Parts: sequence; structure tokens; C-alpha cells
Amino acid sequence: MPTPASEFRYPCRNCGASLTFSPGEQSLKCPYCGHVQQIGEGAENAPGRSTEGGVAGEDVLLRDPATGRALQWDGGHKAPHLTEIPLADGLRLEAGSELAQDIRTLSCPNCGALIELAAASQSTRCPFCATPVVTDTGATRQIKPQGVLPFVLTETQARGALSDWLGRLWFAPSGLTAYARRGRRMTGIYSPFWTFDADSRTEYSGLRGDWYYETQYLTQIIDGKRRQVAQQVRKTRWSRVSGRVARDFDDVLVLASTSLPRRHADGLTPWDLSHLRPYDPQFLAGFEAEGYTVPLPDGHAIARQEMSGVIAMDIRRDIGGDEQRIESARTSFSAETFKHILLPIWTAAYKYNGKSYRFVVNGQSGRVQGERPWSVWKIAAAVIMGTILLAIMMLLSNQGG
Repeated sequence: MPTPASEFRYPCRNCGASLTFSPGEQSLKCPYCGHVQQIGEGAENAPGRSTEGGVAGEDVLLRDPATGRALQWDGGHKAPHLTEIPLADGLRLEAGSELAQDIRTLSCPNCGALIELAAASQSTRCPFCATPVVTDTGATRQIKPQGVLPFVLTETQARGALSDWLGRLWFAPSGLTAYARRGRRMTGIYSPFWTFDADSRTEYSGLRGDWYYETQYLTQIIDGKRRQVAQQVRKTRWSRVSGRVARDFDDVLVLASTSLPRRHADGLTPWDLSHLRPYDPQFLAGFEAEGYTVPLPDGHAIARQEMSGVIAMDIRRDIGGDEQRIESARTSFSAETFKHILLPIWTAAYKYNGKSYRFVVNGQSGRVQGERPWSVWKIAAAVIMGTILLAIMMLLSNQGG
């Protein structure tokens, strides 16, 4: 993880004020005099999520929510200049390892988010649930990030995406939608993720089912008479099969935080990871950073589960036929590596009628996820209107009869 946010101060060469990172640009900008200071060259351009081509059936795998996260990206377009770390080195992290560093964090008592603290700060507000929290000056040791995906959307653009999303929700409280559109502040935060690479080879055995049809005669009563009627009945012919499949995984993405429901984080995909930049604290200027609360071993276990889902699909496709049964699958993994990366998320926590609603916006694409608010009054009004319309239709029908 990065060093505390208070150390990310970059004075303006023109007026001396603190510069902040400008989303969508490779620069730091002074909010007072407008001076712009370049960070470096722009991000590499590369294709995003590949949903067609490659191995036959890849588009089907990507649409499957159980496997799509493990096949987000074309491995031929990895972010340049980023170094993969051998998984074994991360799993046996030593006290003096250069892969880790000490940082000050606080843990939100409400949602569990681990937020970095500025060196002189003793309190802050959680960007995910808006809970005020106070902490001591304790430090934790965490693995440093290797890459960061800079913000593309500005706060104004993120707020617009959230307002549009809320506006499309049926039965959402009007007050909540209006509250979101009043220009309430959103928080830009870099959330921690793990990525995992691995080569896999799997030997399997199972059953292949091929459909065939037989004609059977059934007795039916037709016009008061018993008659024999022919029907085609589908049956399955099973045969034993075995074989091998291979799959190389690239950048299997795993959320390394428990502050957000995993369904929200998964709903923010896809991320174009080809635009990852080597970690530079200048990208964090003006934003918050969250520490990871999912340890590397736990993240690796989640990645293995997602890989297993893809491998199972590969096996079924290799078996062929109309139905498949997998009896055994023995997978060996090699060349396993990982990265700790930071991805940009705009967050908003709104309180409405005593209840908190959390919303997150992908800081690269503008995709929105959040808790679904419901308006009891709108639902009741819709039920009443439906009842009235049904009564009118029945009355008109009776009059017509």
C-alpha cells in the first residue's frame, strides 16, 4: 500500500498550493491558480474486453457470471512496464521484505473499510458508508501496490452517471433521486485488488450424453374415442470419456477489500487493465486510498475458485455432446504470479429517511452499482392504480356482456 496521504503533497511551482491529480489526464493541477504539471506519458492504448474470437466459445464463458471475471482480458495486451511477482514470494512474505511497508490505517466499525490516514490525522469519515470514525496511531504492514489505474471520470461526470442510474430505477424514492442531483459531494477512492496469473493443465474423466429419439404410442381420448397417438420421446445415450484441457489465466481480478459487497465490485466490471500504470503516489494526490482487508492467501483461494469455473466450462466443451457429467478433474497450476493494484472508484453514501444507501461508480467507465432503494408510496400508488384499472375493465366487460 502507498505511504500515508499526507506525504502525497506536491507544491505548485507557481503559487505553492497543493496540486491534485486531474482525472482523464496525466497531470497534476493547481485548484487555485490553474498551473498544470505533467506526470508522464499517457497510458498505452490497447483493446479492452475481448468478447469474441480466440478459443471457440469464449464469448459464452465471458457472459457466465461465474467465470467472466476470470476471463476479462486478452492476455496479449497486458499493461506495459508492470512486473508480476511470483506468488510464492508473496505467500511467504518476510518481515524485512521490500514487497511490504508500514502504513497507518483505520478500520470503519460499520462496514469494515480500511482507510489510510494522513500523518497528522486522528479521525476521518468512511467514504463507503459516511460513518465518522476515530482511531489511534497504530500501523500495519501491507504489500505495496505495483500498479494504479488513474481516474478518467471527474466528480461531475461520476455524479451525472449516478443521477442517470437512479433516474432509471422504478419505484425509487423521488427524494433520494433529487438528493443525489443536488450536487452532493462524491469521494474518489482507490480500492485495492489482487490480480493473479497462472498456467493450468487438467486431466478429467466423465460422461458424454448424446440425445436420440424413440417413437412411442400413447392412448388418448379424441372425440370420445380411444386412439393410439405417436409421440417422439427424447432419451440420452451415455458414453465414458476422458481427456486433457489447458488454460492460461491472465489478470484474474479479485477484490481485496470487504468494505463493499462483492456483487457491487463485480458489477463494476469490466476494467480495461491495459491502462494500468506503474504505481506512482502522484496519481493519489487529492484522493483517498483504501488498504486491503482480504489477505493474499484468501484472494488466491477466490481466484482459484473462479479459475475452476472456467476449467469446468472448458471440460464440458471438450467432452461435447448434448449433456456432460464431470466425474473427476485433476488440475495442476504453474507459473503463478500476482500483483497488488489500485482501481479508481467514486463513492457516495446518502442517508434518506434514516437509512443509508451506498453507491459506487467505476472511475474509468462510469458503470454504477448500489443498493436498490424502494419507495413504499410509489409501490402503493401503483397497486391502487392497477386495482382501479382492473375494476374499470371488469365493469366495462360486464356492461358489454
